Amino acid sequence: MRTRFVYVTISVLAVSFAAGAQDAPAPPATPPPMQSTGQGPVKITLDDAIQMALAHNHTLLAARTTITQNEAQEVTANLRPNPVLLGDAQFLPIFNWNQFNANYVDEDAQFDLGVSYLFERGKKRQHRLAAAKDATAVTRSTVADNERTLTFQVAQLFTNAQLAESTLDLAQQDLKSFQNSVDISKERYRAGDISEDDYLKIKLQLLQFQSDAAQATLARVQALDDLRQQIGRESVPIDYDVAGPFDYVPLNAKEDDLEMKALSTRPDLRAAQQSVTAATSQYELAKANGKKDITGQINYTHIADLSTASLFGQIQIPIFDRNQGEIARTKSTITQAQEQEKAAANQVLTDVADAYDGVQTNNQIIQLYRSGYLDDAQQDRDISEYAYKRGAASLLDFLDAERSYRATELAYRQALAAYLLALEQLREAVGTRNLP
Repeated sequence: MRTRFVYVTISVLAVSFAAGAQDAPAPPATPPPMQSTGQGPVKITLDDAIQMALAHNHTLLAARTTITQNEAQEVTANLRPNPVLLGDAQFLPIFNWNQFNANYVDEDAQFDLGVSYLFERGKKRQHRLAAAKDATAVTRSTVADNERTLTFQVAQLFTNAQLAESTLDLAQQDLKSFQNSVDISKERYRAGDISEDDYLKIKLQLLQFQSDAAQATLARVQALDDLRQQIGRESVPIDYDVAGPFDYVPLNAKEDDLEMKALSTRPDLRAAQQSVTAATSQYELAKANGKKDITGQINYTHIADLSTASLFGQIQIPIFDRNQGEIARTKSTITQAQEQEKAAANQVLTDVADAYDGVQTNNQIIQLYRSGYLDDAQQDRDISEYAYKRGAASLLDFLDAERSYRATELAYRQALAAYLLALEQLREAVGTRNLP
């Protein structure tokens, strides 16, 4: 009696798991681009500019993708090995196909069907996931540090734009005032009160005021364009403008408080601290990879009217390769990360000290101007102009007073901008815009 050929189906049960990677954080809300209202140019404050830069700066947006890339690597690190399906057919009569029939298949041919699986030892998957998560944490802090740097750059460009606006306003006021003096001098020349030479000298001096106004206009346009590049050219129309006080703001914080705040808030220092944890995770992973994995296999075999099952197992004998080199390398990177953390902490303190000294020095300069020099320059100019228009002062005295006033006012505006930039530098050094 012919034995019937037995068809065997093996069902492999795959173990599913939930990925341990966290969902990507929601990106910050993107403010809509500002449009002209028809009632004048769009005006933005410093806070507006910073928010636009954080939402639209393409370099920062590109850096943020590294976070999602690392989160994807977390998914990869948490994956288990795939099972392997095996199968073969032996002793087939390929040159005598006429013998290939049910009897031959049942009694002479051999068929194998099996499945194998790699069993990881040393908790490799858990260590891979921990290392990937620690790398993601470092990346998040690095991106936060990019945001800190970008914020300072925007504040710097915004202050430059304010300085350009103030300088242009001063140049236009000086030009208007001096034009009035030129008109009066023209009338005095026609009346015979001054010589033609004096009239021509004061008229030629007008060229300097006109040149100053033109240069100030160019500086303003370039400053606004540079700022627009950082906040995103699509964020504001081409004819936008900056708004906000360009004035002295006192600093009352103490250096020790600023240093403590910086040590707790600076994202680059946090990244250095997290790098130590990440290096430790890599070291633990290297030790886990030194553990050799086991491959298990189960086979179903049909041969000569007989069905059998076979079990196999294999493991490397760790005589030569125990991952010694990688273990030694990752152990050394822990020391490297610890030294870099100390260097980062020292750099934070140095940055705060330098920025604080800069604020104090610029503050002293501002106080000199505000103590009376600005008023003195204004009064000297007004007195000289009044006396010249009535013939009680010489042309050279009037022009000298005009130049002194213009130079003093311009120097004060530049000193004020330097002080505000020093404040922004201190905010960057501390790592927050809200100084204690």
